[in-house]
This record gives sequence, C-alpha cells and structure tokens, in this order.
Amino acid sequence: MENLGFWNIAQRSPNQIALITPEGERTTNAELLQSANQIVHALRERGFQPGDTVATVLRNEPAIIEIYLAIAQAGYYLVPINHNLVAPEIAYILQDSDAKILVCSKEFTPQCNNAMNSIDFPVEARFSTQLAEGFLEFSELKTGQPTDMPSDRLPGTVMNYTSGTTGKPKGVRRPIPEADPDSIATQLGMFLMLFGIVPEGENVHLCCSPLYHTAVLNFTTYSLHLGHTVVILPKWDAEEYLRSTQEYKVTHTHMVPTQFHRLLALPERTRSQYDISSLTHVIHGAAPCPNETKQKMLDWFGPVVYEYYAASEGGGTLATPQQWLKKPGSVGTPWPISQIKICDDNQEECPTGEIGTVYIKMGDISFKYHGDSDKTEKAWLDGFFTVGDAGYMDEDGYLYLCDRKSDMIISGGVNIYPAEIESALHQHDKIADVAVFGIPHSDWGEEVKGVVELLDGSAGTEDLAEDILAFCRANLAKYKCPKTIDFIQVMPRDPNGKLLKRKLREPYWENQERMI
Repeated sequence: MENLGFWNIAQRSPNQIALITPEGERTTNAELLQSANQIVHALRERGFQPGDTVATVLRNEPAIIEIYLAIAQAGYYLVPINHNLVAPEIAYILQDSDAKILVCSKEFTPQCNNAMNSIDFPVEARFSTQLAEGFLEFSELKTGQPTDMPSDRLPGTVMNYTSGTTGKPKGVRRPIPEADPDSIATQLGMFLMLFGIVPEGENVHLCCSPLYHTAVLNFTTYSLHLGHTVVILPKWDAEEYLRSTQEYKVTHTHMVPTQFHRLLALPERTRSQYDISSLTHVIHGAAPCPNETKQKMLDWFGPVVYEYYAASEGGGTLATPQQWLKKPGSVGTPWPISQIKICDDNQEECPTGEIGTVYIKMGDISFKYHGDSDKTEKAWLDGFFTVGDAGYMDEDGYLYLCDRKSDMIISGGVNIYPAEIESALHQHDKIADVAVFGIPHSDWGEEVKGVVELLDGSAGTEDLAEDILAFCRANLAKYKCPKTIDFIQVMPRDPNGKLLKRKLREPYWENQERMI
C-alpha cells in the first residue's frame, strides 16, 4: 500500500477530483493542495508559530477544508465555530482559544463583526470568503503566496469546543503530536479502515451535515486522507441526499438518527426513484437511534448501516450491521486502539452486566479541557476518560448505553448543554431559579424545556414566558433556547442546594424510553 495522507495522494494523483461543492464546482487534488500550502505560507508570513489558533465560522464550503489541510501540516490549531452562535458566544470562544485569525462566510459577517468589535479583535485578522464590509477577502490571504510544500512541516489538530463546568464551552485541547504530518494523516485515514472502508479506488464520501461538527469534519477529512472524493451538501435535505448519492455514486457517508427519520418520512414513490446501491457504509453516531428506526434503515439500505460510540474527547466502540442484528441496541465492541471499562461511584470496575459510568482509553492519546483544570481532572481515571455516560458490558464484550450524561440534551444529533442555557437565563431580572432539560420530541429525539421560579413567587404568565424566551434568543443561539417555559413555585433542591432535576424531568418522560 502506497503512502496515505492527502498531501502524498495529491502529489501522486493531482488531477483526481478532491471536492465537489454545493454549487457543483469541482476542485482537483492539485488545486486543493496548492491552496492549503498557500495558507501555510501566508500564516507564517504573519508570524504564526506552532500552537497558534485559526478560528472559523463557515458554512459548508471548501475554505474550511483548505484551512484544515493547512493547519494539519503547520502545527496550528483549528477551532471550527458553530455558525448558529450569536455574537457573545463567538466572542467568548475567540478569546478563550486565543485565536489569531477568524475566517467566516459572508452571511455570518454581522454576528462575527459584533463579536470581534466587542473584544477588539484586530481588523487585519478578519477574513470573509466573499467581499464584505469590514473584512478582508479570504482569497487575499493566499494571493501571491507560493504553492509549493512548506518546509519544517508539523502536524496540527482541531480543538473543538464542548461544555465546561461553568456552563461555558471548553476546548478539547490535545498536544501537538510528535510525528510528521504524513504519518498522522495515515493514522487518521486508517480510522475509516476500522469500518472496512478501503483506500483510494472509486470511493466517494458524501458530507451532508455541518462541517463545524467534530465527527462530520473528521469523516470528511479522513476520507481525503484515504484518497477519496468528497461531495459537500450545503445543508441537510432528505431527497437531495438520495439524489446526490445516485448522481455521484456515493459509497460512504456519516449521519445522525434525525436524518434517518427524515429519510424514512419521504413518500415511498420518492424513495423508490433513486438508486442508492453504490452505498457500502452509512455510519451513524452522535445521538441515540431507536431500534425500530435502525431496523427500517437496514431493511431499506441493506447491511451497510454501521454505528459507533465516541465523543469529541475520543472513542470508542463500533457495531457492524451484522453485530447490531446479533445484539440489537448495542453500540458494539471497542475499537482495536481502544479499551472500555465500567466503574461504579467508588471508581471500582463493575462486574459484567452491572450499570456504571463508561470509561474509555484510546491508545496513548490524552487531552485537557482548555482553561478548565477541574473538569479535566474529573474526566480521567487511571489513563481512562469519561464523558459521563452510563452503561454496561455484556458477557460477549458488547457495550450498551443506559443513560447519557445526566443533563445533556441531544436534539437532532446536536449536543446541547443545559448549564450554559441556565447561566444565561439566570441573568433575567425576574428569574430566581431555573432548570433546563430535554423532553421527548418525535422527530428530533429531544427538545429543550425551561422551568422557571420567579423572584416574586408568582405563577407567571404567557407574556412573561415569551419575554424570557426572547431574552434567551438574544443571548444564545436559537437551537439552544427552550421551546417553551413552564413556571414553578419552588425549585426542588436538596439540603445542600443540589437541583433535583430528575423530579422535574420525569413527568415529561412517563411511559417513554429515554434513550442514551
């Protein structure tokens, strides 16, 4: 097998199509490689040093792939920011990550501009992928820069942001690996080989979710590291997914269960008119998938639906279609590079079949939560880490998840952290106490519910509920905000002040299975 990694493959097969954009434009390996190299030269010219950070607020477009392929060979960090965030949230991440440059799509320049103005972000470090007032054009960063491979190459990595103990998101920061970029890229590409996806050949990956998500960016870039063509959809659309699969003869893709629900909701006459027989791997994770939904997808797509369990911090387990049919509801067995153990509240390993906290070890990989040593310390136990999920292992070594992180909401495959929302709502001048949690939603899995105790002890009104929701939308991205607000006279807390959120949540989940 020849050397893998995008940079090797691009030099070996320069005319192969690397990317097909939402507009149908095609970018060759050579063109993508040249753009990535130019970005490295430009950043070095601006004084970037290993460990420095580039932040992005981008839609699904080639720029985020170009930037990833630049930082991954120059020793930098990439922080992809969710483009649904509002200005204060963007400003926080820019400051916390010590970003030296921000690149955004034109449609997101208003909130990005407000965010950067609030923290005096340098004007000369603001870039947009199209001409926009107050921003330099991203193309100008590359103009005049050499296209040859940079010298003194170092591997870089992505720092994704996840919840912190204060309610603010924290960056999952890994040390820059002590290896050359091509070796790291080969290892990343080989991750897809765990699923049976082979290098090069006529493989096509379809990216159908936002590239700011950890798994979506990983599966897309890892596909490039295996020499595959990547097709990028601008946003999720069930019929467009089927049409693109047929047109480009897609072989593999990454999805979440909500997308399964949307596909299954299409009329049979729509579903039947598209040929999806090219698919060999439909990989899903990031959220619970009801057994009935999974079975329907297997019945329709055939034995190509693979499931994994992992987090931004690492992973994990894998269930092939055959394994899942043998063990319905399981998330599979550990990856060859991973170990799983279940521990009780005393941090002692649980016997087979006993529910406890799931701990993962992934080779010698480590991480810390940037700026949150307390959260970092609590995550690790004897070289294993946990994200707080509960589950058990059966006698054959299959992992079953029984509960998720106690408070986290997963809506449409997106992690939503109540502490951050509660922190924002606590700033409302009429709120004494607040609790946020997930309640059932037939399509999204869960929706966000807010329960409020008012300062004056009143029962609340519909007008006040709407005022609270408007306040929330002004301070947080829309997807994080509660859909509805209920009022309560006294918030249930124990003598130590701990919120008994389960008492609030349980009535909404009566007679329903709260999936992990």
